[in-house]
Amino acid sequence: MTAGGSLPTQDDVLGYFGTLSNWGRWGDDDERGTLNLVTDAVRLAAARAVRHGRSVSCAWEVAVPAEMERSTTSCPCAADMPGAENLPAAFHADRRWGFSSERLGMTFHGNTVTHLDSPCHLFWDGRMYNGRPHALVGPVTGSAWAAVTAAADGIVTRGVLLDVAAVRGVPWLEPGEGVVPGDLEEAERRQGVRVRSGDAVLLRTGHGRVRHESGAGGGFAHAGWHASCLPWLREREVALIGADTPQDVQPSGYDAVLMPVHAVGLVAMGLWLLDNCDLEACAATAAELGQWDFQLAVAPVRLAGTSGSPVNPIATF
Repeated sequence: MTAGGSLPTQDDVLGYFGTLSNWGRWGDDDERGTLNLVTDAVRLAAARAVRHGRSVSCAWEVAVPAEMERSTTSCPCAADMPGAENLPAAFHADRRWGFSSERLGMTFHGNTVTHLDSPCHLFWDGRMYNGRPHALVGPVTGSAWAAVTAAADGIVTRGVLLDVAAVRGVPWLEPGEGVVPGDLEEAERRQGVRVRSGDAVLLRTGHGRVRHESGAGGGFAHAGWHASCLPWLREREVALIGADTPQDVQPSGYDAVLMPVHAVGLVAMGLWLLDNCDLEACAATAAELGQWDFQLAVAPVRLAGTSGSPVNPIATF
């Protein structure tokens, strides 16, 4: 938002690539971006947010076969499994135990699967976070820069859920409705919480309720973060953002940058993104306990050179 409270112009948003940039902030060789804000002290503070010991998932179950290709092998006796002939003789004598095994394939980027975006997921003018060229991403080995393995130690920090649907007094925001900084601050006020440095902020638009009630997945148009939130997120030093949609409100309202939260966030700020969360159980638990902050744990699979990972974020109250 501008000083007068109006939405930023397209030129303002394009200017965010410079004014909100974290290139060089943590050194020229930094690949972790805003995860640098999750310090040891932040993790200790996140542990103190656990006051009830209750954990809930913030992820959708991955549907089979719609979102995942599966090839399953099942043998009633493990001695009959492929390759068993190479195992010790004692293995062949044991006929009592069997096994099942899978080979899985999935495309997790998109509008349905809960996943983490690493900074190499997006380019702007051929550049990734911290100025590296897109040519560092190869078709065989993947990305040599700012891949999901930069978060190999996991992300454990204080999470804050901001329920903007509740703030507006609606079951869910309609497609195309953007969340602006005023909504975030009103949610803080009503919920008695304040976002601070190193936090993960999870935005509830109510889209998860729509999915639960209708079974509908994600179309192109949906509610989400408006580009005007980007300066607010940098000012508050947020380490990670998530939403129950693919983040950016769509349409974004800006022809020159169709997904400004993704583009500015990933490329300029090095801001990691949790797309397509299911925040309904998290919101219900927060309301029941009267507690809107929690310890958030996100453990991406260490997939070498990959631009993200399917994840199951866990909020512990």
